[in-house]
Order: sequence, then structure tokens, then C-alpha cells
Amino acid sequence: MAAYSAQPKDDLSSRVADRPLLLVLASTYPRWAGDPEPGFVHELSRRLTGRFRVVVIGPHAPGALGQELLDGVEVHRYRYAPERWQTLVNDGGIVTNLRRSKWKWLLVPSFVLGQAWAAWRILRRENVDVIHAHWLLPQGLIAAALQHLPRQVVPFVATSHGADLYALKGCLPNTLKRFVAAKAAAVTVVSNAMGKELSGLGVDAGKVHVRSMGVDFQNRFVPDESVSRSRDELLFVGRLVEKKGLSYLLDAMLLVLAKHPDAVLTIAGFGPEQDALEDQASRLGIERNVCFLGAVPQERLPNLYRRAAVFVAPFVQAASGDQEGLGLVLVEAIGCGCPVVAGDVPAVRDVLGEGSSYCVDPRQPVALADAILRVLDDPYSTAHHAADLREALAERLDWERVADDYAKVLAGCCRHDDKRESV
Repeated sequence: MAAYSAQPKDDLSSRVADRPLLLVLASTYPRWAGDPEPGFVHELSRRLTGRFRVVVIGPHAPGALGQELLDGVEVHRYRYAPERWQTLVNDGGIVTNLRRSKWKWLLVPSFVLGQAWAAWRILRRENVDVIHAHWLLPQGLIAAALQHLPRQVVPFVATSHGADLYALKGCLPNTLKRFVAAKAAAVTVVSNAMGKELSGLGVDAGKVHVRSMGVDFQNRFVPDESVSRSRDELLFVGRLVEKKGLSYLLDAMLLVLAKHPDAVLTIAGFGPEQDALEDQASRLGIERNVCFLGAVPQERLPNLYRRAAVFVAPFVQAASGDQEGLGLVLVEAIGCGCPVVAGDVPAVRDVLGEGSSYCVDPRQPVALADAILRVLDDPYSTAHHAADLREALAERLDWERVADDYAKVLAGCCRHDDKRESV
């Protein structure tokens, strides 16, 4: 992920007339330049500004600007509650926050209606050519509902990233997902496993396209021979939430330390489970071998990947059903030449391939520890394996390739002036 540059935003009237207008609806979006929250929606959006005028509508958060120009993207952040209560999205994600704090369900109606209102206001005064709704629920539902409001009918592409598909289960959510898919001009998912899941809901497979998010293999996530790779540092990067499986990695650390007493685990990330994980490390007596870095700026991540002996992503399916849609942190680590070990959830097979010996069930601490120890004991072979993986992944997951694929999907769904329809 790139470092962001922020500039004051002029009024929307300063539009670029020769480019189609792409309206992006999102929930997770950088609150400011250098935000440690996931930034993949912005990374895609900013790479589309050469072909579209990109306007993003996302939720406001404490400390964020209401409007700004971020890397050429016009960002509008709508308020859905008093500022100190705008905590539905960040520090764990919507699904996790709702499960941990039931009162936050009270924020959902204003969160959804606020984004719908902000989008409708732009539709009223701008000739939007296509909408990109990131997440089927609620953004896809908002885009579908907007087609029934007076003024304009605008085609939309809905993209599922994982939690909306896996964690939101039941008759009503599944009915809404099918409704969104039926209304969408196209539906994209970020892994083959998600495509199968969506087809299993009865969605027309011909409308579903696998289009992953990307990684900057050219400039950012690249090997650097000037950085010495450790022989004993394990690295974890990600939100501290259940589906990341960090508690299982802490259990496996006991077995790793029995054979590599100098091993250390560096944890870069933040989230609602941090206190519980720190307590677990203390109970296991491994707190001296575990370092919680907290939130790490995006620009520091490449050097963490470059110096680690092994990157461990012990993904699991959470009790809610939520799981990784793809696992871009794995791809980032591989981009920097770092060997990886990952939890055996279906989407990871898109990265490591079927039957990889470095893809294990992290709920079995012996299996997880054995996979880690194989890397620590044979750094030469595993480094070559990481290099081979990097070459294969760069061909299909580099951001330039990914952005080009999305641009084609969005351009194919754009309405033309002679087809614009007033309702």
C-alpha cells in the first residue's frame, strides 16, 4: 500500500469533463494520509483516476476531514453520528465491532441512510456514469436502492471482499445479496473461493467475476538485498480480530521456542483483541519473545517483511463464519521475498496454490509449529520458494494489472449519454 498525499479539495464543480464519473461507495477507507487502516479501496481508486473522475463516499471518523482530494480522488466523508460515536468501522471492522458492542447496532440505520443520502445528493447534481459499491452489504444494497429513486438510473458494479459474504448469513442477508447481484451490472469477488460461495447462493455465475485487489510489486513491495533477513524473527501483520488466528500462533510459539529459544514474534497491528492476546502471551510465559508494535504506518511494512525470517498468517474461520477473502498481507510479504506460512482457509489457495505444505490448520499447534520450523531450519530453500511465488503472483496481482482489469469492467458497465434514463 502506498503513502497517501492529501490536498485541500475544491468544490465538485471542478470536474474533469473528458472522463467518465465513477462514484465509489465504501465503508473501510483511509481517514487521512498514512492511516494504518486497510487502504485497498483507495489504492484501486487512485489508480483509476487516469481513466475516470473518481468520487468516493465513505463514513466520517474522529479526526478525519469531511472533504479532501487524496491522490487525485475526491473523498467525501458523511457523518452518521456525533463524532465521538462514529466508531462502527475502524479498529476491527463493522462485523467485529457489532459483535463486540451490541449498542453499535443503533448506528447502523444512520450509517446506511447517511451514505445513501450523500450518494443521492451527488447523483442529483452530477452526471455519474457508473457506481462501484465495495461490499455487497450495505454498499451494494444502497446502489441497488438508488436505482429506484427519482432522478437517474446508474449502473453499478458490486465487489465483495469477504466479511459481507461469509459473516452476514441467514435468510434475510442472503436474500439481500441475491437482490444486489440481480440489480448489479456486474459482481466481482476477490478470490475463486468467494466466487463459489456466491454461486452457492443462487447468483448467476455468468455475472460473477474474480477480480482480486492488488499489491505494488513494482515499487513498494520489492526485495531489498541491503536489508538483512533475520534467522529467528516471525512476523504477523493484520487486525487483531478472531479470523486472523493470532491466538493460535501464540500457542504454537511455545513449540517453536522449544527448538529455537531465540525466536521472536513481532506483531504489527491493532484491534479489539489486543488486551486478550497480551494476557495470553503472559500466561504462556512467552511475553519476552513477543513484541506488540501496535498500529504501524504503511510505509514501514516493507522493511518488516524484508527482515523477517518468516511471515505467519494463521487465518481461521471465525465463529460468525467470517474469514479472509484473499489475504493481501501474504502477497505483500511474498512481494518482499519473505517466506510465508498461512492458515488453510479456501481463499489462501489462490495465493499459495492447492496442497501447499506451508498452508496448515493453525488450530493444530503442532502442525503450525512444524511449518514454521521448516522455514527457520531451511531458509535457503524457502527463500527460493518465495521468489518463485513472487514471480507467479506479480503476473496477476500487481496493482497495474488489477486496476486495468477493474477499469475494463467499470467501463463496460458505464452508461452513455444517449442511454441516460430519467425516472
